[in-house]
Amino acid sequence: MREYLPILFVGAVVGTFSLVFLIVWYLDRHRKTVPDFDRHIPDGEIIRRLMKYALPYKKEFLLVLVIMLASIAYDLASPLIIGAIEELIKDSFEPSALLRWVALYAGILIVSMVCTYFQAIILQRTGQKILSALRQDLFTHIESLSHEQLNKIPVGKLVTRVTNDTNAISMMFTNVLVNMAKNAFIVVGVLAAMLMLNYALTLMILCFVPFLVLFTVIFRTFTRKVHRVVKDRTTDINTYLSENLSGIKITQVFNQEGRKMDDFLSKSAALKKAKQNQILVFGIFRPMVYMLYVSSVLCLLYLGGRGYIRDTVFLGQAMTSGTIVSFYMFISKFFNPIQTLAEQFNQLQSAFASAEKIFSVFDLQPEVVDAPDAADLPAIRGEIEFKDVWFAYEPGEWVLKGVSFHVDAKQTVAFVGATGSGKTTILSLICRNYDIQKGQILIDGIDIRKIKIASLRRHFGQMLQDVFLFSGTIRSNIVLREERFTDEEIWDACKYVNADSFLSKMERGLDEEVRERGANFSAGQRQLLSFVRTIIHRPEVMILDEATANIDTETELLIQDSLEKMKNIGTMLIVAHRLSTIQHADQIIVLSHGEILEHGTHQELLAQKGRYYQLYTLQFHKQKLMGA
Repeated sequence: MREYLPILFVGAVVGTFSLVFLIVWYLDRHRKTVPDFDRHIPDGEIIRRLMKYALPYKKEFLLVLVIMLASIAYDLASPLIIGAIEELIKDSFEPSALLRWVALYAGILIVSMVCTYFQAIILQRTGQKILSALRQDLFTHIESLSHEQLNKIPVGKLVTRVTNDTNAISMMFTNVLVNMAKNAFIVVGVLAAMLMLNYALTLMILCFVPFLVLFTVIFRTFTRKVHRVVKDRTTDINTYLSENLSGIKITQVFNQEGRKMDDFLSKSAALKKAKQNQILVFGIFRPMVYMLYVSSVLCLLYLGGRGYIRDTVFLGQAMTSGTIVSFYMFISKFFNPIQTLAEQFNQLQSAFASAEKIFSVFDLQPEVVDAPDAADLPAIRGEIEFKDVWFAYEPGEWVLKGVSFHVDAKQTVAFVGATGSGKTTILSLICRNYDIQKGQILIDGIDIRKIKIASLRRHFGQMLQDVFLFSGTIRSNIVLREERFTDEEIWDACKYVNADSFLSKMERGLDEEVRERGANFSAGQRQLLSFVRTIIHRPEVMILDEATANIDTETELLIQDSLEKMKNIGTMLIVAHRLSTIQHADQIIVLSHGEILEHGTHQELLAQKGRYYQLYTLQFHKQKLMGA
């Protein structure tokens, strides 16, 4: 019994570490954590949903599997060949026999390298296709979300989902899964080879496997948690950068660079701490696997060295020097894939954490969707009617209270009232950016909920106060990447709304560069470009929400002339604080706290001497004083 004391000592050390890990795992399991925004999804569900993207490429993965089986021949055969060479050298050395074994070894190595190359090429191509499909689906789903849902989700968070998180999943398909499968096959193959070579030594090595399984299960629990935290902190910092880089001019104007830097450093420190915890968890697990490997090697060398590697017997089986050499290599082939599996398991957990984040976005069901019986509307006249419409952004906080009005086709109607009276909300509801809680909104006598959303919005042209221009050219911002418009049509639209007054002065004309958000154009120029963009798409209903605000007098005159021309195109709905811009509207609706106070033409409302009269008189006197 005394001769086995070193082995028992090794077992005691391994058992002590196992007990410590179990205690730590138990204590952490009962520690309360702060709930995250994203729900936690079981691994089985994540795998099932990811496989939907992999199934179209099952032939490619099957081919990779065949190539992979050929490539692992080297890992299984090399220890046996080295052991045979050792026996050859010890017993009766023959150069020709040695050359044959070396040639066989080299041949198997070359085949393995070629297989590994083709495996990598196929996987990378397939992985990029899967990544592209996943990103397209995710982006399409984000586009389907309602305005209310998009307002609740930071832009930086969505950017992280589409970029960082999808990259982690791509890595899983191109590298992790296949290599994990390869390493699993190697482990099984090596185990089978060891059993055939010497089952007694194999049983000794298998004594370490339960500890390996235990370490892996505990590691999985901790690594998923730290990966979730890393993903959350990465999202936080991306969201912060997205918001603050967009508003950096405001930061500079109010001299708040120092405070913003402090906030950035705080979020960076949180990400650093999360990364350090991630490294700590993996830094503990990997050495534990290596400890099991070293322990098994020590046991092998101890058992083999007891008889000076000559006529050594263990559990009834003799061990030769060739057996010891082969088993030494087999142990390396057995534990190296397991150590690699640990690293790949780390990457797999990262991919699963990213998948949780992505599927949390996918699980957001769009709040504004087409009804089952919704139909396309090829053309509309532009008649609009609100029937007792009630709407609230938050339950119980009504923004519109029983609003009813009627707009005839090709009529120009203006909405006026104080901030928060519901003007912009009315325009948003007509386009079904939000769904109403009570009442009806009709277009040409048809409930808008019976019309497909894409079909409905196709008939609207919106010109807002804050004009958004995309990076690109003036042409691409006008046609919005549609190729059906000729340059002549674009210039005709520019002339129609007086945008040619500044476009003709530009060196490159329609090919003039537009920087991010149109920063190289004035507010008035951006507004005129939005008019061109609207006109060229020929909408039956045009919506102007404070389109003349924050514009100089000269540009306002151009816009006023453009508006007069645009009235002939179709129905026009206008929200304006400057009452001078809506005097010629066919109907003016005055709103207050979500209710209609009065409506009529400019002259009719002045004659009533109600709320509109008060607003007009106040603005008239203000302009008179400013003029004086």
